This record gives sequence, C-alpha cells and structure tokens, in this order.
Amino acid sequence: MTVTVDPAEVAKFEAMSAEWWDPNGKFKPLHMLNPCRLDYITTQIAGEYDRDLTQPEPFKGLSIVDIGCGGGLLCEPMARLGATVVGVDAAERNIPVAMTHAEQSGLQIDYRNTTAEAVAAGGERFDVVLNMEVVEHVADPLAYLTACRELLKPGGLHICSTINRNPKSFAMAIVGAEYVMRWLPKGTHEWNKFITPDELYDLMRQAGLDPVDRKGFVFNPISWKWSLSDKDLSVNYVTAALNR
Repeated sequence: MTVTVDPAEVAKFEAMSAEWWDPNGKFKPLHMLNPCRLDYITTQIAGEYDRDLTQPEPFKGLSIVDIGCGGGLLCEPMARLGATVVGVDAAERNIPVAMTHAEQSGLQIDYRNTTAEAVAAGGERFDVVLNMEVVEHVADPLAYLTACRELLKPGGLHICSTINRNPKSFAMAIVGAEYVMRWLPKGTHEWNKFITPDELYDLMRQAGLDPVDRKGFVFNPISWKWSLSDKDLSVNYVTAALNR
C-alpha cells in the first residue's frame, strides 16, 4: 500500500489544530470559503442522488467520507443533512478537536486518525468522497487520488478542490493570504505543489475517475465574499468526478 501522507504537511496543520473553529483564527479563509464550498457540494450530491435540499435530512441513507477533515467544518453540515459521515485526517491532533465539537453540537460523526489508503485497504466504500484542499499537500497526488477512487462505490461521487498553479495563484494564495493578509501561517502552501485544472482532470482519469464538472471559487475583495464561477478557475477551483 502506497502511503501518500507528507509528514511535513501534517505537522503544519497539527500546529494549528486548536484553532479550527475560530472564525477569526488561522483557518479564517476556510470559514469564509465554507458557504461557497457547501453550495457546490450539496448541489452536486443532490443532483447525483436525486435529493431535494428543501426537505429535512435530504442526504439520509448516503455515506460520506471527508478526507483531510480537519476540525470537521464540512463533516458537521453533512451530518446535519442526514448523511452517515466518516471524517479522516492524518494529523492526530485534529481528531479530538473535531470529536469534541461534534459532541457539543449533538452530532454523530465517526472521526478517525488515519489515511485514505488505510480506509480503502479496509474495504469500506462510500457514496461520496470529499477531498477538499488536500491534494496539494500530499506526496503523490496520483496514488492519493487512486485511493480516493477506491473508497467510492460504483457510480459514487468524488468532489475535489485545490489551487491552480500560475502567477496569479502565487500572488493570491501565497503572497496575499500568507504575507499580506496573514490569513495563513507562512509556508502553509508550496506553489510548486499546486495543480492546474487540466492536470487534475488528467490525474483523476489516470486514477479511474470520470471528471464531469469544474468551477472556480472566486473571492470578491469588495463584498468580502466567495462565489462560484463557470469561467474563472485561475486560483481556487473545485471538481466533480464519478466512479463509473
């Protein structure tokens, strides 16, 4: 079994683990982005599994695994929508933070300090794999995406977001976020690990996935909000793929 975890990357997020649920802390960018991420995720899941988002617990009966779950910022909304949720993170210190917050919120979520490869090797399969802002932190993106595909049931949905690699993403995601705005600790991202949308589509196909959609997450400095874009994938973007 190939292990794609990069220990140096894990250490970065362990150092910030206590701040996951502080909307003004080191994960402020994720808190700001989360409504936009959830809009895309819920729309894709509802479309694929013919669920009505206006109904209570529309994802009841669906199994979802969130790889690189951190403190549970995506796991908790998925659980509230009725899904059976497993949260996986290689950073050990993230798990008790996530477990405590879920307990305080009255939610049943199965959090585990493990890897996508280990869960896949155990034979578990899910309707949906969430793989958000993780692929740019792993040692071997193809092996990692292959493990994510192995976690899916036939016809299952894989949602993956990451950061494009170009001069604009260097200016925005590294210089802007880490040095100017100081939203993230310096060194959180490595520009050479960023992946272009075409490269990600190619990697997913090599992993056995069938990409079906991609959109950009675009930040508006005037409204101070994120939105989805069909055309602008220049910095942050998200994709949907199926395990045909």
